[in-house]
Amino acid sequence: MPLQTIELCPADPAKASLIVLHGLGADGADFIQMCDALNLSAVGPVRFVLPRAPERPITLNNGYRMRAWYDLYGMELQRREDEVGLRESIRAVHALIDRERERGVPAHRIVLAGFSQGCAMTLLAGLRYPERLGGLVAMSGYLPLAGSTAAERHDANALVPIFMAHGRQDAMVTMERGINARNALTALGYNIDWHDYPMEHSMCMEEVTDLNHWLLKVWN
Repeated sequence: MPLQTIELCPADPAKASLIVLHGLGADGADFIQMCDALNLSAVGPVRFVLPRAPERPITLNNGYRMRAWYDLYGMELQRREDEVGLRESIRAVHALIDRERERGVPAHRIVLAGFSQGCAMTLLAGLRYPERLGGLVAMSGYLPLAGSTAAERHDANALVPIFMAHGRQDAMVTMERGINARNALTALGYNIDWHDYPMEHSMCMEEVTDLNHWLLKVWN
């Protein structure tokens, strides 16, 4: 089934699209405020696509059902991973990108972004997408299925720009995990624009401002 989405659509046909993937137990609506804060008028009409992950039982939370891109078995996020759920969500995210292309936005004008679990999915799905994307935005997350990245990444996105941001006081997904992801991607030749902020597992206005500047750069 296609993902439910919340969409902020411009009055005129979109010339670029920003797809934002939320974190565990959250919702696409959580990023409406961030999208409203972005000033992308120099780019032209931008469509914001805020999908909602399916509800699924989360082992870490005693099987409680919540919106999630994949299951979590424990806080050591990469010791045991829900590969089935991760790969299922790759297909769902790729379908979102394909839909934007069908609506007239070329792949190189589509930026995929995500926070926490959404960040993990952004890196996982974005690096494997078979057409060059405009960029990837990885906020407060990590690189899942890291051991398979080199073999499974697509050459089309070998030069895709990547904005990475993390909170220095993040206790949920520690900054060490973010740095490890950055270093792993740098070792594979990716161009990383790294930012860290004095915050916990959240976002801050400075981060939104930096993201705004970066989006203007990759879209112009």
